[in-house]
Amino acid sequence: MVKIGNIELGEKPLFLAPMEDVTDPSFRYMCKHFGADAVYTEFVASEGLIRDCKKSFKKLQLFDFERPAAIQLYGHQIESMIQAAKMAEEAKPDFIDLNFGCPVRKIATRGAGAGMLQNIPLMLEMTKAIVDAVKLPVTVKTRLGWDNDSKVIVELAEKLQDQGIKALAIHGRTRQQMYKGDADWTLIGEVKNNPRMKIPIIGNGDINGAESAKNAFDKYGVDSIMIGRATVGRPWIFKEIKDYLEKGEIMKPLTIKEKVDLAKLHLEKSIEWKGEPRGIFEIRRHLSNYFKGLPNFKETRMKLVTLLDVPDLFKTLDGISKEYGQMDDSQQADDYSYFQY
Repeated sequence: MVKIGNIELGEKPLFLAPMEDVTDPSFRYMCKHFGADAVYTEFVASEGLIRDCKKSFKKLQLFDFERPAAIQLYGHQIESMIQAAKMAEEAKPDFIDLNFGCPVRKIATRGAGAGMLQNIPLMLEMTKAIVDAVKLPVTVKTRLGWDNDSKVIVELAEKLQDQGIKALAIHGRTRQQMYKGDADWTLIGEVKNNPRMKIPIIGNGDINGAESAKNAFDKYGVDSIMIGRATVGRPWIFKEIKDYLEKGEIMKPLTIKEKVDLAKLHLEKSIEWKGEPRGIFEIRRHLSNYFKGLPNFKETRMKLVTLLDVPDLFKTLDGISKEYGQMDDSQQADDYSYFQY
């Protein structure tokens, strides 16, 4: 049984990774529908939160359907992060996650996110201060290190545990790699197999289906896996993985009609949460990816990412059902990468 603090997550739980402009409540709803065991908000800027930025504050809102759920925070100032953590605690998440892994230049070069990997003493001091400031479990998500010459994660994991965190998620790349190259799971496995480590270790990076998920559990022994980019436009990946882990069966591919129904539901939830037109703007990457690989789809795809009229969008989605009938994933091309996150 995997536990974060007193939160029981079952055996081999699957986590939805926090992703900016992706893991909003509408997408979290879709992923929970397909069996995600824990979800994270989009990451929240501590400075924006304490300055009462409306966008940052809105990200704190959680719903009963998505629990257990975490609010993820990032920043490079200890006092700001402490204040933000206390504000996040008031929103009553199940745990608070500290982002020490985002590689995006505008964040990392300010010393936040993966930038913390260049100042380990500050990272540890901040972690300890936040653990002491809140009553909720605190977790961390980070990377192997800043670059290939500074893969510090094995030693760092022990030090973070010593600060009182309740779980550690590790992305198997350095900050320098961004999202390029293959994730290196050997060091994630080394952290997990370190006898000093007592907290759950969550592996992240290149989990793109049932077989890669099973391999991560079997070969590296992680307690949980976290799935990011592969979920975009494919929230059913959680069911794919669970069916394979529990029954040894590959889930029957979804038909286009089933995908259309899911895209409609997602669109409805996005508009319900964000209104028009924002709810339409911010679901476009998902709508496009729901139908990844369909042949002769360029014109329809352009409609999905440009239309602003809701009835027209639903009409376009219905048209996909009519045109592509009962085609399923196995009949689609596998090299289509438009709008890849």
